[in-house]
Amino acid sequence: MAENKVINTFGSIPVYPYVRHPTLTLTDSLFTHFNWFRDSQPPNPIRVRVLHRLFLYRSVVLRRCCGRCFLSLSLRSLLIVLTCSGFCSILILSFILCSICDLFVVSLLCFHSRPAICHVCVAAHSRSAFLEISIASYLFGSVELLCIKVLIKRLISIRMELTITKPDDWHLHLRDGSLLEAVLPHSAKHFGRAIVMPNLKPPVTTTAAAITYRESILKAIPKDSNFTPLMTLYLTDGTTPDEIKLAKKSGLVYGVKLYPAGATTNSQDGVTDLFGKCFHVLEEMVEQDLPLLVHGEVTNSNIDIFDREKVFIETILEPLVQRLPQLKVVMEHITTLDAVKFVESCKEGYVAATVTPQHLVLNRNALFQGGLQPHNYCLPVLKREIHRQAIVSAVTSGSKQFFLGTDSAPHDRRKKECSCGCAGIYNSLVALSLYAKVFEEAGALDKLEAFTSFNGPDFYGLPRNKSKIKLRKAPWRVPDCLSFPFGDIVPMFAGETLEWEALPI
Repeated sequence: MAENKVINTFGSIPVYPYVRHPTLTLTDSLFTHFNWFRDSQPPNPIRVRVLHRLFLYRSVVLRRCCGRCFLSLSLRSLLIVLTCSGFCSILILSFILCSICDLFVVSLLCFHSRPAICHVCVAAHSRSAFLEISIASYLFGSVELLCIKVLIKRLISIRMELTITKPDDWHLHLRDGSLLEAVLPHSAKHFGRAIVMPNLKPPVTTTAAAITYRESILKAIPKDSNFTPLMTLYLTDGTTPDEIKLAKKSGLVYGVKLYPAGATTNSQDGVTDLFGKCFHVLEEMVEQDLPLLVHGEVTNSNIDIFDREKVFIETILEPLVQRLPQLKVVMEHITTLDAVKFVESCKEGYVAATVTPQHLVLNRNALFQGGLQPHNYCLPVLKREIHRQAIVSAVTSGSKQFFLGTDSAPHDRRKKECSCGCAGIYNSLVALSLYAKVFEEAGALDKLEAFTSFNGPDFYGLPRNKSKIKLRKAPWRVPDCLSFPFGDIVPMFAGETLEWEALPI
């Protein structure tokens, strides 16, 4: 679970740095404004009685009911109002005000102290703030309205912060040479480890080549970083069982990547006949407990590009899992409802999937809105909205079979903005921001840490990271481009403002 440092207590409630100030100040402010109104205006017994009871009850709720669920809180509010008001309009207004005000504050306390019980975010309540102001303007005087405006303003401005175990990236393209040196610091800043893809030129097909590639990565890691690359081999028609044994023995290779020939960038050396030419290699992978990492698309030009993942599942993955049920399989960067259903139908611990930020926040419209958008082009290509929603539901459900894999794939700007642009989205700068946004909007921030930091290492049989990272809800602007001596890289959502930022600790 996300951790937050308790700095004080409010009655029996743990109070956190970003909750304590508005809670105490606003409670005092409400009483102050109310007392000033009562002393300086002609008395209105009904309004005085209702407001006094409501403010008093708010104080009681904040002290004693942090762990209560929202429905219970609302019902308790209604009971209190029923005892102190005899007028229908005042009763309705009091119930609305009491519920909304209490939910604003108590939602913060509940979210951070017991996220498994209540995880309604402040943003969701702030969207209803206009209703509170409108009703108050109609039935109440200016002083009460001022108090409400102060409350809403303070609560909306509160910064939400989460401290989670440092994530790992279970699908990353680091390239090599100057491009490697340029992009590696971005991944090393946000992630503890990464499964590094082997589709270089030439591809990383042997353990010796993987060790050499790993050494070049280690040289490029910033001095203040503990980033660890986890190497993979590129599966070909010529891969041998002995190479699989050697890879496992090295302790440095953590998977073998299946690229159907021609499926994506630098995949021309990929597999042409998985069951005919590579089945004996897959059997050895079962013996060595080495996962198969799958780019799940067929390459037949007669198959619609938007259906290639579905057809791959039907013709390759389902038969593979049936013939080798003990083979660990990771379906990389899933994009469809079909993939979600397939993974969920398989045995936990043997079949899992990585999910990218782009396939969680974009659908295929993003390729064409405002003209052709080359920086939103990746493989597998973005799909319909129904598929995006299915993937969001899967990752925010808490299932252990889905985990973070950015598929961050940098290209020189000139290779993207041309007549035959490369496939790949560079998202290392924004990935954690987008994952947090998706989980927040789904009301599942309490499940974010498992997706980013637990499910992946658990599947691979690796220890979870000890270090932490902070996610803060604060706007920041994505650079328009990243300039290097060899050229420019355009990051995902270049020039746009995102709601969450990731901060190293």
